[in-house]
Amino acid sequence: MKNITLSNIAALPTRHGTFKIQAFKEGEREHLAIFTDPLPETPLVRVHSECLTGDALGSLKCDCGEQLDAALKMIDAEGGMVIYHRQEGRNIGLLNKVNAYALQDQGFDTVAANHQLGFAADERTYEVVEFILAHFGITHLRLLTNNPKKIESLAGVEIVERVPLLIEANPYNVDYLRVKKEQMGHLL
Repeated sequence: MKNITLSNIAALPTRHGTFKIQAFKEGEREHLAIFTDPLPETPLVRVHSECLTGDALGSLKCDCGEQLDAALKMIDAEGGMVIYHRQEGRNIGLLNKVNAYALQDQGFDTVAANHQLGFAADERTYEVVEFILAHFGITHLRLLTNNPKKIESLAGVEIVERVPLLIEANPYNVDYLRVKKEQMGHLL
């Protein structure tokens, strides 16, 4: 694992509840752990991949922003952590993600658009996630995900339960969700 620099822990009051926050700098990327204090013995954990368009701008083309909001609400109620994983656009970066959006506007689905740009359907890696979990002493958890790749990637912890995170489709993301289910194996 690369050298990782940690920030101090700070309070983070949000519309979803009051959390603690800590940053983890890995090279040029800065990931976040947003967590309840204290953490329960078996915390509810969401590994949320960065999505500027969905998380900050409210894009309806995906389900990311709604998933983040729902996860924070659930974690506030039950105790746990959101790991904000800074790998925008399934780790193709913001510029390429916007280019993929342009290809989607021409009729390509999310996977085909990535392939047109020379990328795999999903370029993300999860080593830093395991580092963050180990830093907090989390050895078993309830994973809030629909993505089987995230389940497989966390070999260093015991996933006691997979908790689904289902968001209602809208006219702009119905095909996106279908592709996630049919081509990427998401448990929707």
